[in-house]
Amino acid sequence: MAQGFIQAYRQAPWRIQIQRIGSILLLMVVAALVAGVYLSISAQSSAIGVEIQVLENNRENMQREIANLKNQIGVLTSAVEMEKRAKEMGFEKVTTYDMEYMLVPGYPGRQTAMLAPFSGTEAANRQVSNPGFTTSLWDWLARGVNYLSEQTDEVLP
Repeated sequence: MAQGFIQAYRQAPWRIQIQRIGSILLLMVVAALVAGVYLSISAQSSAIGVEIQVLENNRENMQREIANLKNQIGVLTSAVEMEKRAKEMGFEKVTTYDMEYMLVPGYPGRQTAMLAPFSGTEAANRQVSNPGFTTSLWDWLARGVNYLSEQTDEVLP
């Protein structure tokens, strides 16, 4: 009876084989999915790495081009080159005897700019608004001692 009971619940050998094959296939599918995700992430990161290299190369090329253009501006605006172009355009060098000055009514002239504070001599000539700021520490202490001594003289007989 026990033998028959076990036999009734025992699976057929072909079912065990199908379960094992199914388990192996499931593991292979999971491994393939993991590998696919890994390959996808690797491909994206390598594509981004290549894009970064291309952008860095573009930046370096632009920096070289900017430096080259600055160099060309420096050459074109040099004194020798400017003088050569001025002669080609018909300009001539002028001496102080050839110059004429014009007075323009209403023009106030160049305004002087105050770029630095007054020097020591100019500051000494200027008046300080509050004379309390001109007193030294020793003068202040001497006045305080004199004031205290006058106060104690009045109190003492």
